[in-house]
Order: sequence, then C-alpha cells, then structure tokens
Amino acid sequence: MSISLSLIYLVSTIAFIIGLKKLGHPATAKNGNLIAASGMGLAIAGTIFIHDLRVPTTIYILIGLAILIGSVIGGWMAIKVKMTKMPELVSLFNGFGGASAALIGLVEFSKDGGDKMITTTIVSGIIIGAITFSGSMIAWGKLNGSIKSVIKIPYHNSVNNLFLAGIVAFAFFMVTAGASNEVLVFALLAAGLIYGILFVLPIGGADMPVVISLLNSLTGIAAAITGVLLSNMVMLIGGILVGSAGIILTIAMCKGMNRTLAAVIFGTFGATDSVPGANKTLGTIKKTNPSDSAIMLNYATNVIIVPGYGLAVAQAQHVIHELEELLTKKGVNVTYAIHPVAGRMPGHMNVLLAESNVDYSLLLEMDDINPQFKNTDVVLVVGANDVVNPAAHNDPSSPIYGMPILDVENAKHIIVNKRTMNAGYAGIENELFYNDKTVMLFGDAKAALTKLVSELKNM
Repeated sequence: MSISLSLIYLVSTIAFIIGLKKLGHPATAKNGNLIAASGMGLAIAGTIFIHDLRVPTTIYILIGLAILIGSVIGGWMAIKVKMTKMPELVSLFNGFGGASAALIGLVEFSKDGGDKMITTTIVSGIIIGAITFSGSMIAWGKLNGSIKSVIKIPYHNSVNNLFLAGIVAFAFFMVTAGASNEVLVFALLAAGLIYGILFVLPIGGADMPVVISLLNSLTGIAAAITGVLLSNMVMLIGGILVGSAGIILTIAMCKGMNRTLAAVIFGTFGATDSVPGANKTLGTIKKTNPSDSAIMLNYATNVIIVPGYGLAVAQAQHVIHELEELLTKKGVNVTYAIHPVAGRMPGHMNVLLAESNVDYSLLLEMDDINPQFKNTDVVLVVGANDVVNPAAHNDPSSPIYGMPILDVENAKHIIVNKRTMNAGYAGIENELFYNDKTVMLFGDAKAALTKLVSELKNM
C-alpha cells in the first residue's frame, strides 16, 4: 500500500471517529453524519484511484456505474422517506451491508488457497452477513406491515439454538477439513439465511428497536470481517466502530426494554401474540375535547409533552412545536419526555422533534424527567402507549412488567391523544388510560393538536 493511500485511510478513520463522536448529541449529529460520510467518500475514492487494483478499464467503468446507481437510489430513498418509515430504511441498509459482506465472502472463497485463518474469516463473514441480510429483511417486513403477526414454530427457541449450533459446527468442519467445495459454501450461506429468518420471525413488534440495534451491530461486525479479509484497514476500523457502537446501543435498548442481551439472542424475545391480562376490566375512560384541554394547559405552570409513534404517523411534529412555543409565551414551563425506545427505533423521537426545530435542551431522557412528573401540572401524551403503561410497575402478568417507563401516572393531570383505544405495539391494554387523572383526547394527532393550538390562541 502506498504512503498516500495510507494517509487517506488515516484521514478517513479520523473522520469516522469524529463523526461518531458528534452523533452522540442532536445539536452536532448532522455535522457528524456529514463528516463521517465525507471520510467514507474519501476512502472509496482513494481505493479506486490510488490503490493498485490492476484491473481492466471496463472494471473501472462498472465500478463507476455501480457507485452512480447506488448513490442515486440511496439519495432518492433518503430524501423521499417519511419519518415514520425511517426504521424500515435502516433495516434495509443493515440488510444490504450484510449482503455485501456475504457476497465478498463467496468471491474470496473461490480464491482461498486453503489457509485456515483465511477460511475462518471467510466463513465468518458469510454466516454473519447472511444472518444480517435475511434477518433485516424480516424486520423490514414487520415494520412496514407486510408481516403482520408473530410467526412461531413449535419449540422455536430450542430449534433456533440447535440450528445456530449446527451452523457453527458445519463452519468448523469446513475450516478444519480444508473444504473447498462450492456446494458446501453455498449450503453454509443458505443456512445463515434460514437462521436469520428463524431468528427474527418470532419477535414481537414491541421489541423491534432492540432488533434493529442488534442487526446494525452485526452489519458492523460483518464489515470488520470483510476488512480483515481484504486487508483493508479503513473498512476494518469502520466496521469495528459500527459494531461496537451497535452493541452499546443494543445493551442500552435492552435496559430500556428490561431485557438481557442473552434473552435477545437465545430467549423468548417478545414472542407473545396473546397477552395475559389484556382483556382485564380496568374501569372507564373519560373523554375530553380541544377546548377543555386548552383550558387545562393554559392555566398550568409545568407541562411535559410525551411524544410517541402516533405523533410521527400523523406528521404532527411541527404542530407540537407550535403548541410548545405558544405555551412558553404564556409563561408555561414546557419540556419533552423521551423514552429510549419510543417510536420504532432508537432515537426516533429525537430525530422527529429535531426536524421541527425543537430546542435540544428541552428533550429530557427518562432518568432525568421521571423525578419531575410529581411536580407537573399537566402531561400531554401524544401517540405514546407502551412506554407510559403503569402495568410495567403494577401487573406481574404483563409482558412488559419490569420495563422502565415514563412515570406519567405521577402527574396531577394527564391528557392522552390517541386515534382509538387500540392497544399499542406490545398488544396490551394501557392502565394509564383508565386512571382517574387521565382524560382522552381522541383523533388524529395533527388535527387534534391544531384545534388545541387554535383554542389556546383565543385565550
């Protein structure tokens, strides 16, 4: 490798690290993303134009066409995607990253000279890449509604674990026996694809944020393995950064869902369709209207807004920001309570509110905001469900029992905006809706909040 290419890879690596650091805060996340993307662009350009590839000109033309087509499609998807569809886009990107690693492994397997370390790296990349691709595609289907239910086979945990053990044993045989038969490597690829499907199919929708984080980590690991295989340091370091960041985020999501990482990989992970206690009689609900809700908010001193997926579906982030600004002008102290797994992916609500220019200092994480609920006059819950359900504290039979939630029930008054009384992503009733302090403001979030803002302006 030339000195100039090594220097380019070094600059790219530094750009990745700085970009990742800046992604840790909403105020710097946009610049961080641009810095990391620039580093990747520099690394790609260096590899193509400086690395001694020794390939015909036609190959360069094909590479250029592939980059052009990929850039156009990727840019178009990123621009056109709705905020509610962002988790699906992330799943697709995860899947494509895994597929790339698996395909590179297949190509390199045909060149393998029998070195056991190289073979181990190749089969590891194929397995992880295949699992990531098929698992991400199933996650994508669950997120967009194509796969509407939890699909389980009898004794699915035992079957999955045995299947994974079989894949590992098969890969070990290929390495130790020095197998070079392409039929075997394609069988390994197929096994990885099947396991990815079996792994994600039984997982319930409420646990998708953790799944996305885990698959993202696997994509990084697959990229790192590919970097080892190709002796490409920038790909190795980039993969390590993605993989390690994904693991850290996965652990944080597990904590937010009251799961363990072992339970995610090997346990009964969100695999319930029928929920104990879901039909339990919880009492009656009290309805309200925009006028009464406006009066309640107008005379409050402290208001906390809890955004959820319903806010994203209705694309009401700009209206909620207008409501917040209006209340602030009236002397009301307004903050936002952000649960770590609100929405359909980690950070979903942060990105949604940032899109409407909400001040970052108003976004408080669960641990910071929970002590404040008891001193809050009104909590406005918009489209959130499972993350505010007191069953997590009160009902040992509930599948979310023990899950850390926003302690909305401790506030003096609670307004919940929902379109219907349908259960949330976890498929269970929400005890908060039947609380004596709760009133339900039914309707589309954007329409309901617009009326609420109109009423407040007239006060």
